[in-house]
Amino acid sequence: MAKRNTIQRSLVLEAVNKLHCHATADEIYEEIIKEHPTISKATIYRNLKVLSELGEIRRLEIPGSADRYDHISRNHCHVKCKVCERVFDVDMDFVDGLESGIRDTHGFDFTGYDIIFHGVCPECKKKKDHTEE
Repeated sequence: MAKRNTIQRSLVLEAVNKLHCHATADEIYEEIIKEHPTISKATIYRNLKVLSELGEIRRLEIPGSADRYDHISRNHCHVKCKVCERVFDVDMDFVDGLESGIRDTHGFDFTGYDIIFHGVCPECKKKKDHTEE
């Protein structure tokens, strides 16, 4: 069954593409209600789910943080700043087949993985350097 393309889905996809920042559902909602104040949060969540299932956007599950939505749907790595908690793309080749190195699968059939590095972004590093002077 083909999913029908709705105006709301187009608005959500447009917002994810416009924000370019691995936005949370709440950030996407805040962006959309600026011009469409009657749209519900439930509509945003439902369409984010559909768009990620269709492969038009990528949902990133960040442990200890809200899910993020990426306009780049191909496999790639990310880094999360441990100070401001923003998420950025990492410029490196994605390692396909990493799951084949798992010795004990505990019965899982693996469907994919996300690699998320942790660090301090340049902005936070600069702020920290200025506060230490």
